[in-house]
Amino acid sequence: MIVGTAGHIDHGKTTLTRALTGVDTDRLKEEKERGISIELGYAYLPLPNGDVLGVIDVPGHEKLIHAMAAGASGIDFALLVIAADDGVMPQTREHLAILEILGVARGAVALTKIDRVDADRLVEVEVDIAALLASTPFSGAPIFRTQANVADDPGVAALLAHLIAVAAGMSARADQRLFRLGIDRVFTLAGYGTIVAGTALAGSVSTDDTLVLAPSGEQVRVRSIHAQNRPAAVGYAGQRLALNLVGIGREQINRGDWILSPALAECSERIDIDLRLLNDAGLPLKSWSPVHVHLGASHRTAHAVLLDGDVLAAGQSGRVQLVFDVSVHAVPGDRLVVRNAQASRTIGGGIVLDPVGPAYKRRSPARNAWRDGLAAFVASGDCGGLLDCSPVGLLRSVLVRLSQVPADRLVLPPDTRIIPLREGDALLISQAAVDALAGRAVDALQGFHAVTPDEVGPQIGRLRRIVAPDLDTALWRVVVGDLCAAGVVVQQGPWLRLAEHTVALSADDVALANVLLATLDAAEFSPPWVRDLAREHGVDESVARDLLCKLAKLGQVSQVVKDLFYHPARTDELARMVVVLAGGGDRDSDAPLLPVSAAAFRDATGLGRKRAIQLLEFFDRVGYTRRRGDAHLVRVNGSMGYVDH
Repeated sequence: MIVGTAGHIDHGKTTLTRALTGVDTDRLKEEKERGISIELGYAYLPLPNGDVLGVIDVPGHEKLIHAMAAGASGIDFALLVIAADDGVMPQTREHLAILEILGVARGAVALTKIDRVDADRLVEVEVDIAALLASTPFSGAPIFRTQANVADDPGVAALLAHLIAVAAGMSARADQRLFRLGIDRVFTLAGYGTIVAGTALAGSVSTDDTLVLAPSGEQVRVRSIHAQNRPAAVGYAGQRLALNLVGIGREQINRGDWILSPALAECSERIDIDLRLLNDAGLPLKSWSPVHVHLGASHRTAHAVLLDGDVLAAGQSGRVQLVFDVSVHAVPGDRLVVRNAQASRTIGGGIVLDPVGPAYKRRSPARNAWRDGLAAFVASGDCGGLLDCSPVGLLRSVLVRLSQVPADRLVLPPDTRIIPLREGDALLISQAAVDALAGRAVDALQGFHAVTPDEVGPQIGRLRRIVAPDLDTALWRVVVGDLCAAGVVVQQGPWLRLAEHTVALSADDVALANVLLATLDAAEFSPPWVRDLAREHGVDESVARDLLCKLAKLGQVSQVVKDLFYHPARTDELARMVVVLAGGGDRDSDAPLLPVSAAAFRDATGLGRKRAIQLLEFFDRVGYTRRRGDAHLVRVNGSMGYVDH
């Protein structure tokens, strides 16, 4: 269990920590000289059950709130320290507000310096504390009267017994998420090199793991681990960890940086959040108001862009985009503290929704729906809402980053379609969204046929541009494939048409087509150009060209280049020759097919080099082969059908 102290300056947090653990957390010379904590202090106490109790001692001065917020991130239990002589003070209230904002819900109160007041004052202060906590998650928290500068103080002993009991009752975190640690300390040790420390917020880390430093993106390797001040092979969420890193220098790391699983490394200068201003925020928030933001162990400045209205008043909640000067890391559900432009008071806190907010169209209906889906996801962990508001699909890598769950452990709705993409990623989309895209495709085809009834239909790529220009090609193939499999749409070469749509040739066209096809068939691998065909058969060149183009759309001829058409039987022969040249032939062999050069194809066909290149490029275009350098590779399961690249 990680315990974090909180409270006003000079209320005895460090003295109490020393009494509980035996460790003096004021390690800096300036801290000892001035008698106040300036930096975060850390103490560890072995427990009877073998576990270790970690205590983070935070500074109490108002100018050191950034350090307090860094220390409070990730703690399990708050120890609110209040001096009996002073009672509740400004930083008592501000630290309490920060604990609430960060979602810390368990805690106790240590009433210190009880030797300085009489019994009536103790009762009075305890009444004030109860009133202070009444409207917070700490309502009813136990109060321990302590005199920490006295050996064997019974109040300190009772508090320690309480902490041990709470720690014993905490179950170990079964955290299957990807690893995240916010760095609140970085230093070097002779013989070891760079060491970073912080509280692990998610996942686990092992020695020799490769991680990423964010926001810089530098890769690092974990040489060794200390968990709760003990050497360990593995560190887990909820523990204070010190990681000895390889491949990076101390000067490249700052407090507030993150050590992450590589899948979580994307950062952004814009974060969309749900923000609640405190009742005593002391100001209304307007768009582009400057604020200080504490997220994890980081302290950054940002401008707030309101997403719901023009003004957010004290006590109100609303959605806001924080625009930073530098990239920051976050995940949905992260909690952050917001202070005013002067960093003199805490004005509110928020929960991260979208860690990669948009620069434009922030208030569009689509963006509002996406933020609603993220809010539901943060509340329930169910990603179904995210897919519902992703009409063109959601990258699996994005869902991994949003959920912090490895790809092989994602729990998806049963109707989710998983469409593989390059580089190991995949597109996730609901069946309802696929059906909606299919409906739009059918509507577009109906419109196309109504305007151009004599056309077979649009090409696959053209129909995609009509339906959804930004649609991923792999998803479009799935949509078209579903429609064709259902018999709603028919694919003819590169063209698509509705099943009920037909293009009828006139009697004159049929007669001329038969003549032209016979000529192309007889010409074998050297068919005449359109102008020569037209002259040979005494027809106008434009008439012959238009008819051949229509026949190409019907799949009855193959257009290799402009005005050069092949009989499909001849292109099939040439395609088989390419396979033979590639080493396929009729052999029963698992050997990979070899690339085919233009020179080899030229020699096999007896054609000139230019025509051989034209034919090979035609095979590339229709997806039968693909170009690699100066050669062409036969595609596995390649066909003479059209492939929309």
